Amino acid sequence: MTQVAKKMLVTCALPYANGPIHLGHMLEHIQADIWVRYQRMRGNQAYFICADDAHGTPIMLKAQQLGVAPEAMIAEINLEHQQDFAGFGVSYDNYHSTHGEENRQLSTLIYRRLKENGFIKNRTISQLYDPEKGMFLPDRFVKGSCPKCKSPDQYGDNCEVCGATYNPTDLLDPKSAVSGATPVLRDSEHFFFDLPAFSDMLRAWTRSGALQEQVANKMQEWFESGLQQWDISRDAPYFGFEVPDAPGKYFYVWLDAPIGYMGSFKNLCDKRGDLNFDDFWSVDSTADLYHFIGKDIVYFHSLFWPAMLEGSNFRKPTNLFVHGYVTVNGAKMSKSRGTFIKASTYLKHLDADCLRYYYAAKLSSRIDDIDLNLEDFLQRVNADIVNKVVNLASRNAGFIAKRFEGRLATEIADPALYQTFVDAGVSIGEAYTARESGRAIREIMALADLANRYVDEQAPWVVAKQEGREQDLQAICSMGINLFRVLMTYLKPVLPSLTERAEAFLGLTLAWDGIATPLRDQPINAFKSLFSRIEMSQIDAMVNASKEEAAAANAKPAAVGALAEAPIQETISFDDFAKVDMRVALIKRAERVEGSDKLLKLTLDLGGETRQVFSGIRAAYPDPEALEGRLTIMVANLAARKMRFGISEGMVMAAGPGGSDIFLLSPDAGALPGMQVK
Repeated sequence: MTQVAKKMLVTCALPYANGPIHLGHMLEHIQADIWVRYQRMRGNQAYFICADDAHGTPIMLKAQQLGVAPEAMIAEINLEHQQDFAGFGVSYDNYHSTHGEENRQLSTLIYRRLKENGFIKNRTISQLYDPEKGMFLPDRFVKGSCPKCKSPDQYGDNCEVCGATYNPTDLLDPKSAVSGATPVLRDSEHFFFDLPAFSDMLRAWTRSGALQEQVANKMQEWFESGLQQWDISRDAPYFGFEVPDAPGKYFYVWLDAPIGYMGSFKNLCDKRGDLNFDDFWSVDSTADLYHFIGKDIVYFHSLFWPAMLEGSNFRKPTNLFVHGYVTVNGAKMSKSRGTFIKASTYLKHLDADCLRYYYAAKLSSRIDDIDLNLEDFLQRVNADIVNKVVNLASRNAGFIAKRFEGRLATEIADPALYQTFVDAGVSIGEAYTARESGRAIREIMALADLANRYVDEQAPWVVAKQEGREQDLQAICSMGINLFRVLMTYLKPVLPSLTERAEAFLGLTLAWDGIATPLRDQPINAFKSLFSRIEMSQIDAMVNASKEEAAAANAKPAAVGALAEAPIQETISFDDFAKVDMRVALIKRAERVEGSDKLLKLTLDLGGETRQVFSGIRAAYPDPEALEGRLTIMVANLAARKMRFGISEGMVMAAGPGGSDIFLLSPDAGALPGMQVK
């Protein structure tokens, strides 16, 4: 049955314009690209766009640190990002920047509509202000002790130890992460978006099928705790768009960032001339709008974004497609271990299709984290792409070239088997549509096994030696080539580079609707190597290069920025330090804490005594079981404190600014549980 063509706009979350693209980013962009490529193969008008998220205090401060204008820095990073995505075959129709004029105009339009409709409120608030830098401090640029559990070195909005949320003004002994100065309170008028006014609409929309069930359930927690008005303004100095009729006030980055989807598409419309912006964004649009995003930004996309669109008379998304994180070898990506791999570093050592295939083989419509196990990566790519798919073509093409002048037989040898391959396209297509690419790959590889079994059973190398069986030989090998063609058609959304080489070999364009009719009595081109096996030496070289890049970055003066983010605290005496009893501890068990997005529950062996510790490291270690059996360092004489999840009997030691950038401390090999750290 021929499906009705659809018009759709597809976006990925906007990468922040202050650093390189890495393999964690690539999961989302590859997933979306596979989906878009499939939609295009089936005749749908799928427009695929993205942009850099180019505003905010971190970008302003980084540009100052580098001694360049923010505009110059984001322009250079934008070019690097585009090169990385192109290198991985991500087929964007447009890649723009939230600093574009289109975004400025649309942000202003949406703000004014929200204000005219009564959804913008003004009020004066007290904020922490850095007297040395002359700037108000965002929550993440204030650090101090948690007002609830007294844990030191916590951010200004939440404690990663006990999970408490609070205002920056509640921090104990607050310090500016920019200068180290003690901030002071200052009043400032801010503009707030009245999110609670959209509560009923959002409750209905989040249960309308626009969200995965897991996401919709998560949103209920926010409704139960009560929606709050959202501060959408920031004071100068700030890199962003100025609020209309409010000198010195700027749009908070999270207001204009999602509008960047609209800005990028408007930029594409203006460049092409054959696309109408309103056809995709007006409230009566019949086009579909899909956002692929990570689970860390669900809150903004599921609440603020649809509410802003509703309040400014634009359409809401058809669906949000949320995915999990990427770990490498079972652990958080690490610069010191060389597993924090930049996209550009990967491309210097390996074919982009290898990673595309590995991610596709593991992806589903669920919000599961994906582990890039480098040894499994090598084995799966070699076993599937090289041994099963490419080998199918190579073992048949030689006979066609040498014995039949490169021409396929007039009839295929096994029409029933060929029809089995054609019929499988329905289920495979449904899997792609549902973003179940892992299931699609499993079905495709099952077909590849059938194809290779057919060739093994028919043994063309034996037939070639038997007199009078020329016609049989041509038919068998032509059948193998036809099965290869069907497999590559099904893999085309996943493997764009290999597809180009396969199409050159076959002398045709692979089309989903074309596979129903097998290739008969037509020439194919001489077979050339289509794909190279991965060698462990390539992976080792990539990992070593990543380590060297990290070491070089740490050697630069700019790395002193870590001190700027977490200034050295007040001097203490030796006697003060001697009171802290740090011990080597064996992590016997690590598990997620139900009801907390931040905490892991650790069971620690101190060499004869077991402690229970709750630690705010979940974002850094999404696969907690990988921590089990590892040695770490803990403060053993910290007073136990009661948390809503239980009693925490100490604190594990870690480095890093927080969030996903946390690194547990570990002793050298040979240390034993219970040993004192002196």
